[in-house]
Amino acid sequence: MNNNAEQTQQLVNDLKASLEGQELNARVIIAPTFVNLSSAISSTENTVIEVAAQNMHQAESGAYTGEISGDMLKGIGIDSVILGHSERRTYFGEDDALLKEKVNTALAKGLEVIFCFGELLEDRKSGKHFDVVESQLKNVLFDLSADQWKNIVLAYEPVWAIGTGETASPEQAQEMHAFIRGLVSEAYSSGVGNGISILYGGSVKPANADEIFSKEDVDGGLIGGASLKADDFTAIIKAF
Repeated sequence: MNNNAEQTQQLVNDLKASLEGQELNARVIIAPTFVNLSSAISSTENTVIEVAAQNMHQAESGAYTGEISGDMLKGIGIDSVILGHSERRTYFGEDDALLKEKVNTALAKGLEVIFCFGELLEDRKSGKHFDVVESQLKNVLFDLSADQWKNIVLAYEPVWAIGTGETASPEQAQEMHAFIRGLVSEAYSSGVGNGISILYGGSVKPANADEIFSKEDVDGGLIGGASLKADDFTAIIKAF
């Protein structure tokens, strides 16, 4: 919940300017607040920048005041949506059952899903981090067909390493990402497992992006605070 219309426009303009003419080795996706999605779509036309939504409702339509449907997103040109973000889980009580509904609705509407998941600090300290991640994935995604995984991007968020003073090492990121890829490969096939993009969302910054992205199973980043500054976000993109 950052940036009004003017601030969003300035950030998009700065990002376009910094990426113009650059040879990129990554997709670049921004996810403004709902009220700024249409302007962001217009502003990024014919650029390398894609636009995603931060969330959506699980129902097609109805008496859900304040909510946004998949059709509404598709209607303004949105093709991707973030679901299961740690803040949605923590502050708004979104659980696996609800997220399964949201994922199924999004896929049915032809939206790509950037699915977020990850363990809390107490999970990590008690050694339950692998179990928690496995449960989050299996409960929501493992009823999908292999073909549907073409429209899934995974985003691992170690919640304990976001704004807590704790720091996740690149080695810890690689360990978990390799575990995640193994789970998908075991449930489906090595082709599906190796084909899935797994983003890392644990306070990626220009200073640590190179090392994190050098890990074999880290395919990208889910960037928070650093994405609010065009120079920092560009530096992270260029780390690829």
